[in-house]
Parts: sequence; structure tokens; C-alpha cells
Amino acid sequence: MAWSSHDYDKVPGTYVFNGRRSVMGYPLNRMCMSFNSAENREEFRRNEDAYCEKYGLSPAQREAIRARDVLRLVQLGGNIYYLAKFAGIFGWDVQDIGAQQTGMTKEAFKAMLARAGH
Repeated sequence: MAWSSHDYDKVPGTYVFNGRRSVMGYPLNRMCMSFNSAENREEFRRNEDAYCEKYGLSPAQREAIRARDVLRLVQLGGNIYYLAKFAGIFGWDVQDIGAQQTGMTKEAFKAMLARAGH
């Protein structure tokens, strides 16, 4: 399937969850939704690679899972709402994810938010 280009595709650091990313990320997002179940989270912890294979993740998605690289997962079609379920396995919250995506420590990220009035 050929996807048309959009102006936002040219903006560095912008990863819009559009049709193209939705299709690319479907296996990843489906896997992350499975983490609603404690049994599935435990199965993932026991053998991450087998769990990723079960859901048909691409090699790039598997590598990003191993690296715990949420920003890369977004680039590979992950929806942040589903990826939060993945992050929750490790006890991460939204500020941990934001810090990772900006290359900051969590404390620096929180301070930035506080300065911005959030």
C-alpha cells in the first residue's frame, strides 16, 4: 500500500499516529494491549523475545523493546496510550517516558514542566 506524504512528515521529531503508523504498529499495539492482563505481563517477563514473536513484532520493534526505547517504538507505530502499558511493566510513569523522549533525567523533566506551569 502506498501512503501519501504529509507536511508534518518533514518536521523533525514529529511522529504523528496516522494510518501508516497504525498499520506498521498494529502488532506492537496489540501486544501492549495484552498487558492489561497480569498473566500476560508475567509471560512477557519470562521470555520477552518469544512474547514479541507471538505477536509478530518486526525486528526493529523487537530491538526497541529490548532497548526499552519508547521514542523508537513511537517511530515504529506505537501508540503512546498502548506503550504506557508496556512502560507500566517496569514501573515507569508518564514523566519517565517524557524524560526518556527528551533525553533528560526525570528530575530535569519534572523541573521543566514546573517552570512551564504544568
